[in-house]
Amino acid sequence: MRVFPRFKFVSRAVHEEQEMEHDGERNKYPLTEASLCTSLTLTVWRKSLVINCNGFTVIDSCGNLVYRVDNYIVHPNEVILMDASGNSVLTMRRRRKLGFVDSWFVYEGEMGKQSTRRSKVGESRESPVCCVRKRVNILDGNPKVQAYVYRVASDSDKRQAAFTVEGSYAHRTCKVLDDCKRAVAEIKRKQANSKDVSFGIEIFQLVVQPGFDPAFAMALVLLLDQMFS
Repeated sequence: MRVFPRFKFVSRAVHEEQEMEHDGERNKYPLTEASLCTSLTLTVWRKSLVINCNGFTVIDSCGNLVYRVDNYIVHPNEVILMDASGNSVLTMRRRRKLGFVDSWFVYEGEMGKQSTRRSKVGESRESPVCCVRKRVNILDGNPKVQAYVYRVASDSDKRQAAFTVEGSYAHRTCKVLDDCKRAVAEIKRKQANSKDVSFGIEIFQLVVQPGFDPAFAMALVLLLDQMFS
């Protein structure tokens, strides 16, 4: 299943010809063969490893650094998700419509470095791969929904969401659902082995199901944090 044709790591292909197509890209992202076949659990720490920086640190079950975000507050309208080596994986930029609708556009890599396309007037411009929009009560009566993920083929408010996020990010209990209402990723409170230890909401888990890319799931975490923190 390829929900966003140009966004090749949102949903990993399961067909042989699609696997061959992605062979050259697989080493770019922190995915193992096991994570393509089983669910992947990441620990998300709402803290940067860089001194005097606000951000996020994401580690796998073996304690390896997977993703990081630094200088989180410096640019409130732009968030860059990096891999363990500091390479930009996704860039997210905010755009507000009518002054109150919070929409974020997701781009591959770092803005200014990814491929561009020609607009109608002949100027090249960078193309977002999807749009994530915060639910606003006056526009939507479903209280469970936190945000919608749209394809960017149309700018219409009536377009159908490819994914929805339901639950409560403030309590770190969210699920990312596809258009068939199947959970493809989940944000959960991290449980301590001892009753005397509590992680609170600054350290939590991100569980990613097979076929859904962890980088995109982590991007949704960052956008939910922007929208609801």
